[in-house]
Amino acid sequence: MLKQVADTIARYGMLEPGGEVLVALSGGADSVALLRALLALGYRARAFHLNHCLRGDEAERDEDFVRTLCASLGVPLAVRRADIRTAAAERGESIETAARHLRYQMLAEDARGARIATAHTADDNVETVLFHLTRGTGPKGLGGIPPVRGAIVRPLLETGRAEIESYLASLGQPFVTDSTNFSVDY
Repeated sequence: MLKQVADTIARYGMLEPGGEVLVALSGGADSVALLRALLALGYRARAFHLNHCLRGDEAERDEDFVRTLCASLGVPLAVRRADIRTAAAERGESIETAARHLRYQMLAEDARGARIATAHTADDNVETVLFHLTRGTGPKGLGGIPPVRGAIVRPLLETGRAEIESYLASLGQPFVTDSTNFSVDY
């Protein structure tokens, strides 16, 4: 998996060798694998975790996991909290849309000029293209998730979930699972 991630980074000019990168870290398999891969490839990673305060004890568990992981790896971590329900109501947006907007806004604020790495995978890209097809799209929507958009880079975009889980298993690296990932509501 490391070679594939390194190749993706090089192909799209995502990061400078040994450069600083802010990793959006939820604690899930994809973001944990992203952090571990970037560290293994020699990047100076910092992490950012947003507690959306939507899932009670589970959200607290995720935050605690991320704090412990970053401490064990010596990775600087910024944790922020947001009342997404209130923000969604104030903005007239769905909870998912408000969460995405606030997450990217806070990531940009915390990046301080560094690139921001998100853990979108090949599986996410396929899902996005299918979603765009079902709601009707033009050529742009058929392109899926862009590998680079401004300061945001997606080093796992050519890596599948099975490879990610295999990589984490080879490291003996645990991760958390967000129960809302099993919901079809969104």
